[in-house]
Amino acid sequence: SEVKFGDGFLDFGDGTDPIQLPQIDNSDRSDLGPQVATASFTIEHTYSSPGKYVIGYVEPNRNEGVLNIDNSVNTTFYVETEINIDPFLGCNNSPVLLIPPIDRACPGVAFFHNPGAYDPDGDSIAFELVTPKKEVGTVVDGYVDPNAQGFYENYNQGNENMNGTPTFSIDPISGELKWDAPGAVGEYNVAFIVKEYRKINGDWFKLGFVTRDMQIIVEDCDNERPELQIPEDICVEAGETIDEVIFGTDPDNDNVKIEAFSQVFDLGATVDPDDGSFQPSTPPAELRFTWETECLDIRDQPYQVVFKITDNPADGPKLVSFATWNITVVGPKPDFTSVQQDGQGILLNWDPYICSNANQIQIWRRVDSNPYTPDDCETGIRENAGYKLINEVDASATSYKDLDLAAAAKYCYRLVATFAQPAGGESIVSDELCFEFVPAEDPIITNVSVEKTGESNGEILVAWREPYEIDDNIYPRPYIYKVYRAEGFTGDANIVEVHSVQVDDATTDRLEFRDTGLNTTDKVYNYRIELEAPNAVVGDEDPIFSAVASSVRLEPVPQFQRIELRWSAEVPWSNVIPFPPDSKHLIYRGEEGATDAELQLIDEVDVNLNGFVYVDSGQFNNTALRDDKVYCYKIMTKGTYGNPAISSPLLNFSQMVCAQPSDSIPPCAPQLSITGLNCEQFVKNLGCDLSDAVYENILRWSTDFLDDCQDDVNVYELYYARTKGSEYQLLATVRDTFYIHNEFSPIPLNNSFKGCYKVKAIDRSGNESEFSEEFCVDNCPYIELPNIITPDNQDGFNDVFRPFGPESFNNPKAEEIQLRCVRFVESIDFKVFNRWGTQVYSYKGRVGTEKTIYINWDGKSDDGKELSSGVYFYEANVTYDTVDPENASERLKGWIHIVR
Repeated sequence: SEVKFGDGFLDFGDGTDPIQLPQIDNSDRSDLGPQVATASFTIEHTYSSPGKYVIGYVEPNRNEGVLNIDNSVNTTFYVETEINIDPFLGCNNSPVLLIPPIDRACPGVAFFHNPGAYDPDGDSIAFELVTPKKEVGTVVDGYVDPNAQGFYENYNQGNENMNGTPTFSIDPISGELKWDAPGAVGEYNVAFIVKEYRKINGDWFKLGFVTRDMQIIVEDCDNERPELQIPEDICVEAGETIDEVIFGTDPDNDNVKIEAFSQVFDLGATVDPDDGSFQPSTPPAELRFTWETECLDIRDQPYQVVFKITDNPADGPKLVSFATWNITVVGPKPDFTSVQQDGQGILLNWDPYICSNANQIQIWRRVDSNPYTPDDCETGIRENAGYKLINEVDASATSYKDLDLAAAAKYCYRLVATFAQPAGGESIVSDELCFEFVPAEDPIITNVSVEKTGESNGEILVAWREPYEIDDNIYPRPYIYKVYRAEGFTGDANIVEVHSVQVDDATTDRLEFRDTGLNTTDKVYNYRIELEAPNAVVGDEDPIFSAVASSVRLEPVPQFQRIELRWSAEVPWSNVIPFPPDSKHLIYRGEEGATDAELQLIDEVDVNLNGFVYVDSGQFNNTALRDDKVYCYKIMTKGTYGNPAISSPLLNFSQMVCAQPSDSIPPCAPQLSITGLNCEQFVKNLGCDLSDAVYENILRWSTDFLDDCQDDVNVYELYYARTKGSEYQLLATVRDTFYIHNEFSPIPLNNSFKGCYKVKAIDRSGNESEFSEEFCVDNCPYIELPNIITPDNQDGFNDVFRPFGPESFNNPKAEEIQLRCVRFVESIDFKVFNRWGTQVYSYKGRVGTEKTIYINWDGKSDDGKELSSGVYFYEANVTYDTVDPENASERLKGWIHIVR
């Protein structure tokens, strides 16, 4: 049993020539039994453009006698890595695997392996079993899973505990491979990939993967696995020291050694002992782990430390166990120093942040205090705490001036430090710091409440308080208040003055106006109050505006036997009051056709705990919702300015919405048809010149609603794969039953017609149909090579050997050969032989590179010498741009007459 390097080729997946790696002598690893070769190479390669590339490595053969692969000794060993070069995703390093890909097992005893994988950039990694391959795109012959029934004819038929059948799996998070339990003695090959993902702007993007193809050697033994005892997963603030002991025991009292594998050992962590020596297992063997963390260690993903324990029996194979310990390093909290009024704003000051590698400081704000204390190692702002991110500043900043203020409000702030991607990470939130109160020098809007829902007769109640701290020497009465309405949560779309009132004497009562004739069913409205003082001191007669406040918008989300409600508003007060009962928004419900006033209170929701979400699943009167019934809802929100001078809670209603619980019956699968490429017409219209080609596929589908499926389609989702067998991606979500896929689609065709399509229907309840049958469109590839070149006369005809192409228009007979021009060819590997079979010339060309597919051979040999006149023979391996990779290759053979 050997793992060997040498005589293998590394292919970069971009059409450049593969390179052969040097032969590496095996180095003895007696602790594993067989010999294991390890080697490290540094190879530089430059890709010409962004894109996804698969780097593949192939060796001539595997070991002989692998039980779960047919004819293994004649089966090549192939592994690959996918990389995604994309400026949007940033620079990237592939995952690193620290633990050798070979381990031993015993029949009937559960087997474990962990590759000790980590990502140098701190990206998230996931693990998935795959079938071993023998070359790019081709799996090995006759592969069967190690737990296949055929391997257990003369062995234990179940798992280690004899309470189930044997299993073979990998943990997608930790990467622990588990075979519970092996059967037949012998060697097995298995493979898995380590995928890496990066979070950018809240969305996860797959960067690529690496492949591990490994050996498992099963031998008869009378041995039990050693065991590890590791600490619970921990979280520490940067700067703290971790000092923990890992214990190891063995049921057979054999000596054991404990090893640790992790990226953290490149960051200063140590273990003692560190020589990999065996220790007695009674009392338990110990491995002390120590790590003095620092700011540079902060990242979003936890560090994984994989511990491996190996026993050392007197006879038979050594057995191992693995355990994974997660360590999360977070940033210390920022510290405020002061808050004060500064002109028209609030000036915040804080100490310089302790971690110089931080990227930004986030400033979070809410109206009124929410003095929660974060849990241990809880980072960032707590969800539903009522804070809003108002800005981000450079991490070196120590102050910020908040100018977006509403009169009379109590503003409370917190800080969070964040760290740059891809490692990411954030700090524990700062303590809260509050400013009491913004001077009440502007009108104070308090209510925008939907009192009646309708498409044309809706009504909204708007209320406000006078600016009780305005300087009446500069702004003497009377005051004129004007109410302005606009559409949307914010902004001044279709803004209009809807009311005006003069107030001669000061009042502590709220002022209000009922706006009527509105479409509160479909629209959100926002309001602002303008104060005019006609007798203001000269120079101060500019109008004074309140903050802008919107109506509450309620959206239903029908689900199976329940309805989810979500609501939102953009208001200058806080709709998250920290303490009950004012923290609870009220839920009203009624029958279809009911008016706003006829809805009754059915429940309340604490928005501190649940956010602006409520799920009605029949709690009221313990009566389940019916799928055939419509229910109508509205929400009453409760808000506050945090100022005792402004009464609270501020009560505001949403509009009324009606919804029906979703059904559980999906629509039928659509039937897809495509108007794609007509090769005959395409060639006739364009000939050799494809520059004016229009690349598009017209997709149409229909659905016959038969059997148990329902005719309640809401949207269709169209999926696309560039080639057969490749991963499908969502191309479009449409309500129509047709789609034109072209160069301007979210996934463009890229000068090609090829692709496979599937479509599925989704109903109003989110039920998804089965996919339609796959429908594939192909290109019409073609290449034809001439059989003569006349390199000496330089008459412009047949001066070089090349396939027919656009340049052939120089030929007077161009119209006759247009149908024979090269089309949809990706690469060509061209070789010329003399009549004795000796190769005299070779050429490799690929689209998009300096060496094109057109060859342009001038009749000279590889060493630059003119070949004599005569007949030569060629062989050309051509790769076409086709939808089916299995049909992409063709070998052409022919003869060439050189005439001098």
